[in-house]
Amino acid sequence: MLVYVRGAGDIATGVAARLVRAGVSVVMADIAVPTCIRRTISFCEAIRLGEVEVEGIRARLAQTPAEALETGDVAVVVDPQAQMLGELKPSAVVDAILAKRNLGTTRDMAPVVIAVGPGFTAPVDCDAVVETMRGHFLGRVITQGSPQPNTGVPGVIAGYGKERVIHSPAAGVFRSDRAIGDIVSVGDVIGYAGDTPMFTTIDGCLRGLLADGVQVTEGFKCADVDPRGDANY
Repeated sequence: MLVYVRGAGDIATGVAARLVRAGVSVVMADIAVPTCIRRTISFCEAIRLGEVEVEGIRARLAQTPAEALETGDVAVVVDPQAQMLGELKPSAVVDAILAKRNLGTTRDMAPVVIAVGPGFTAPVDCDAVVETMRGHFLGRVITQGSPQPNTGVPGVIAGYGKERVIHSPAAGVFRSDRAIGDIVSVGDVIGYAGDTPMFTTIDGCLRGLLADGVQVTEGFKCADVDPRGDANY
C-alpha cells in the first residue's frame, strides 16, 4: 500500500512514522522551502539536506515519481500542488499540512482521503478528518462534520501559551546563530528577520527554530521556546 502525505512537518512526520511501522509505503510532499520550525523531528528537512532520520526511520529527497517509488525509505518530494498523484496512484492521501485551512485537497485525489486538523469538513472535502485540538477530543476521527476551529493560541506548557512562540517583528530573510536545543533566557536574541532582531520573552529551551534563508513576513512563526528547559524534549 502507498500513502501520499501532503506536508512533511512534525505532525505529518508522526503520521508517516506510524504508517511505515505498519508496513505502508509513504511519499511525502512539501514546498520547495519548508517553513517547519521543529526541524529535528520533521522529514521535510530532507528537502534541505537530501536525507534525514527521525526515530530510526530514514527519509530521502526524490526528484520524480519513479524515484520516489524506488527509494526504499520515506520519499520526500517537492510537490505542493500534488501534481505527482497521477503517476503515483496512492491508495490514500493524507492532508497533514496543518495550514488550518484546505489548500486544495479533494475527495477524488485517492480512494481514501483523510485530513488532519481544522479547515476540512467530512465527507465534503475528505472521507474523514482527525481532531488536533489538545483536550478530550484529540485524535478523534470525524466522518461527519468538522474539527474544532483554530483558536490561534498555542497549547499551554508550564503555564505559558502564546509567550512560547516567537513571531517575526518584520519582513525579511530569517537567520540565526542559535540551534534547536539551546537554553535561552528572557531578552535573548534568537534570530533576525533581515536586520531586525527577535527576542524571547521567557526562559527555556529552543524546541523549534526556522531554517536560515527562509523569507518571512511580519508575524511569521519563527521559533518555539519550551519553558521546561529540557533539551531532550
